[in-house]
Amino acid sequence: MCDIGRPKPDSLRRSAPRLAVMRQHESVDPAWTANDLERNPHAASDKAIRVQRMFTAIAHAYDLNNRLHSFWRDQAWRRAAVRLTEPVKGARVLDCACGTGDLTEAFANAGASSVTGLDCTAAMLDLAKAKSIDGRRLAVQPVYVEGDAQSLPWPDASFDIVSIAFGIRNVDDTLRALREFHRVLAPGGRLVVLEFGEPGFLPLRWFNRLYTHHIMPLTASLIARDRSGAYRYLPRSVETYLSPERLRVQVDQAGFVDIRQQRMTFGICVGTVGFKR
Repeated sequence: MCDIGRPKPDSLRRSAPRLAVMRQHESVDPAWTANDLERNPHAASDKAIRVQRMFTAIAHAYDLNNRLHSFWRDQAWRRAAVRLTEPVKGARVLDCACGTGDLTEAFANAGASSVTGLDCTAAMLDLAKAKSIDGRRLAVQPVYVEGDAQSLPWPDASFDIVSIAFGIRNVDDTLRALREFHRVLAPGGRLVVLEFGEPGFLPLRWFNRLYTHHIMPLTASLIARDRSGAYRYLPRSVETYLSPERLRVQVDQAGFVDIRQQRMTFGICVGTVGFKR
């Protein structure tokens, strides 16, 4: 019996974006080969296209891999990012490279007056939108927009807080993105950037490299059934990206003041905060 035209149950409507992501995943071509990653991936002329293809491939397992392979610290790091930008109550928030919306939702439940998530990958946004209506209790309903962090579609001084978690190294031009963040912030606005670092203690640094370069790429790829090279790209992109100190310099060059950094979990994650005059 055909049920065309019959209203679908909420559970089916909510699962539709996830099913679409799965179908996209099945047809995605490899984004990064071993030969590609022998070189600096940030220097690839088609990096933006590769990054989109990669995130489309792993979107369906992105949250699961984040939780498992950070030992659930990824959520703690995002909660710390919210605290670093206080006061959040009444703020207009833009979460760039929002992915599946974890940090976006953290701001939504922290008292923000409005929260917007922006990402360049439609498959990630499909999941973020599905999560936001999937029976969750959010104090503010996020708005999700597909776009480029280097060319934001909002006028000057549109937001009070701009955040980006583990996404700044995926843009083509870090300084250009940071300047865009500065432009859309109102005077007194706050920027928070979460990015990976390395432990300072030598034995921990050795184990972290063993884990991120050898164990995690294998297990995460198996869980995601990934052939895009995403989890080989991850450690290589961190290894070849700006150090926390150099990132701080670029935040300064973008016009931010009173910059401070907070190392979390032995330095594996670093939060960088800056203010707009």
